[in-house]
Amino acid sequence: MVPSLRRDLMVNWRQLTSTIRTISTTAVRHNNNMISVKDLNPAIIKAQYATYTELCFYNRLRATLQSNPDAKNQLGFDSIINCNIGNPQQLGQKPITFYRQVACLTEYPDLMDKPEATSLFPKDVIHRARSLLQSIGSVGAYSHSMGVPLIRQHIAEFLQSKFEGGVERDGFPADPETIYLTAGASAGVSNILQLILSSPTDGVMIPIPQYPLYTAALALNDARAVEYYLSESDDWAPNIEGLEGVLEKAQKDETRVRAMVVISPGNPVGNCLSRSSMEAIVRFCYRHKILLLADEVYQTNIFEPEERPFISFKAVVRSMEPEIAKGQALVSFHSISKGQTGECGRRGGYFELVNIPQEVQEQVYKLASIQLCPPLAGQIGVDLQVKPPQPGDESYPLYMKEITEIADALTLRSSTLADSFNHLEGLSCRKAQGAMYLFPKLDLPPKAHQAADQAGLPVDEFYCMQLLNKTGICIVPGSGFGQQPGTFHFRTTFLAPQVDDYVTRFKQFHTEFLHTYS
Repeated sequence: MVPSLRRDLMVNWRQLTSTIRTISTTAVRHNNNMISVKDLNPAIIKAQYATYTELCFYNRLRATLQSNPDAKNQLGFDSIINCNIGNPQQLGQKPITFYRQVACLTEYPDLMDKPEATSLFPKDVIHRARSLLQSIGSVGAYSHSMGVPLIRQHIAEFLQSKFEGGVERDGFPADPETIYLTAGASAGVSNILQLILSSPTDGVMIPIPQYPLYTAALALNDARAVEYYLSESDDWAPNIEGLEGVLEKAQKDETRVRAMVVISPGNPVGNCLSRSSMEAIVRFCYRHKILLLADEVYQTNIFEPEERPFISFKAVVRSMEPEIAKGQALVSFHSISKGQTGECGRRGGYFELVNIPQEVQEQVYKLASIQLCPPLAGQIGVDLQVKPPQPGDESYPLYMKEITEIADALTLRSSTLADSFNHLEGLSCRKAQGAMYLFPKLDLPPKAHQAADQAGLPVDEFYCMQLLNKTGICIVPGSGFGQQPGTFHFRTTFLAPQVDDYVTRFKQFHTEFLHTYS
């Protein structure tokens, strides 16, 4: 019965997508052909987003486990370990108490006037909520299109501060008038790409492996992805010498390279760039007049702070020769979705414009105005992230306890998973220096490749499908992120708390998989 149930669940996501598309088109035909798939924007049809493709299987398995009491006996597992996307609180990461308390009072201000308020909420929470509401008015009202001025001021103070102990940021001046709050970093990335891409021959250099947001956003803007590879043997650093060749080839293809994306700490590979690599990237961009887009949303997810600390690209640019410090155009992005905050659902983020001409800034402002304003809940989340409790505040001890526990747990899980992968035949994994992901390399036997070919799938996708259906572990094949030709990987988060269960299930599956296809 187990093989039969698994066969029923083992539906190729491409086939499933095609079926859904056919059903949708048929349904529309019955509605007088007012609209069909062929009428839609082809750029949207073309766009792909790899981290969600496996959700077809995930949803089918979850529905089966919920609706069929005997399913766990038939499948061999009773739960799904969801490691396909960096969604911390879905996987049990607790929200920071201070953040939620302030959010509660900004959503329902009347609570602050209740007699029991001072016994329920610390004084600094009440003070912070009142301060925010004095600036905002109501979380149900539109804010300034760039974001609440007070919050942008707090971001600027955070960006230009240099805390004792070398925490986080860089010590260079920041201007609230060059800071835009957004509905998560993804919205900011999409806005900037929409702004700079004006022709189908425009292109953006993106790292491979890459976060699929970038290829999807480029497809939506009918623009070209210009791929540069990261070197797995060199801690996933970019091949600096190779950048010139990538640019030259793009130019021969009549691609106008408008920008270069750098993700550090990295998604999906978990790297953290060294200062020397960052300086080389900045010099490359300055030499060729290329806008630098720095995706820095994982800046507090750092696991080797002594050997490989987070360094912002703004700090690097401002520290270089005067002509570069004042001339290299940069947009850097941050978010409340990652790090110890993990507030993905609140959709809060921001970007800072560095060395961007005033006339271009005016167009950025126009685009933000068209979108009215980012969500106030997300803006408040950003404010709390960049201006957390300080020593002496009533909330400070609990805040420090919570963020330390989250950071320590992620460090331990990351190391445990990487070590377990490296003890298995046919797997090798570089330890994460930052972010929330590992990107292990698969070295599978020829019969596995043959079976994948027969199924019409890349072997890493074939492997991940088998893993999900036989263990309930949901990960993402490396082919969804791009990888060096002839290599195969998968991406897994290490957010799930049940690491021991993950390791046990994975080890058993991998051993059986190699035995089956040897």
